[in-house]
Amino acid sequence: MKILYIEDSPSNRLLVKRILTAEGYDVLEAGDGSSGIDIAKRERPGLILMDMNLPCVDGYALTQQICNDPELAGIPIVAVTANVMHGDREKTLEAGCAGYLPKPIDVDELPAQVARFLTAKR
Repeated sequence: MKILYIEDSPSNRLLVKRILTAEGYDVLEAGDGSSGIDIAKRERPGLILMDMNLPCVDGYALTQQICNDPELAGIPIVAVTANVMHGDREKTLEAGCAGYLPKPIDVDELPAQVARFLTAKR
């Protein structure tokens, strides 16, 4: 299963890639929104993990863009974000995310969380 992680922090991308690759997932990486959309259109991942604090186009706008694109609309998006104040979870869901994972990432829980989102997609 392909998972796309759109995240501007190389260290965060590396961490998630190591965890999920060890579980058998094929993890694709994008450091910004435009390359993320290009990769999503080309590779058709089963899930997108989305940082909400991206440069240029933030994760909220990018999520809405993906949800409104007929080619990509069926791909579930899960926010992976440091935005953990009251109302932030609701904001990500309103933008179109199927789920919300706060940072710092719980490395022990991430594989099970991802599996739940992939199972819910079916």
